[in-house]
Amino acid sequence: MISFWKTKDLIARFTKQRHKRDVELLKKKLNKNKMGLFNNILGNASEVSSEELTQKYSRLLIETETVELGFKLFRDVFMFTNKRLILIDVQGLTGSKMEYKSLPYKNISRFSLETAGTFDLDAELKIWISSEDMPSVSKKFNKSIDVYAVQRLLAQKVM
Repeated sequence: MISFWKTKDLIARFTKQRHKRDVELLKKKLNKNKMGLFNNILGNASEVSSEELTQKYSRLLIETETVELGFKLFRDVFMFTNKRLILIDVQGLTGSKMEYKSLPYKNISRFSLETAGTFDLDAELKIWISSEDMPSVSKKFNKSIDVYAVQRLLAQKVM
């Protein structure tokens, strides 16, 4: 037979362990949210599923066009389809005004990729259209994005 004090002690230990685990999970969630906010403030893009983008922006896509890769940068979105690069610039305080840029891959003359280093938290992709001196598109990615996959996809489309 288990004594009252032993039972009380077991319950207290169990509650303490469970509380500790819940606190750790909460800390992880908070840190994840802080990094998401931090990345938004820095202007770093994070990946968005192609299904989500297809559902939300299906009006922009032609019949045989599919979203292959997409990213969200605060409120703006850029997505690589099988036909072109689409940039969505959400404007104004309410976000009701939007600019949609369509860049066919055949018009991209060159691009560059700068990977994240030890001290900087982001990688940067620059895209030049036709014979422009300055890049037409410049986007930053956080370290969680496989920038080599982005570069590979762009190289397959442009070359």
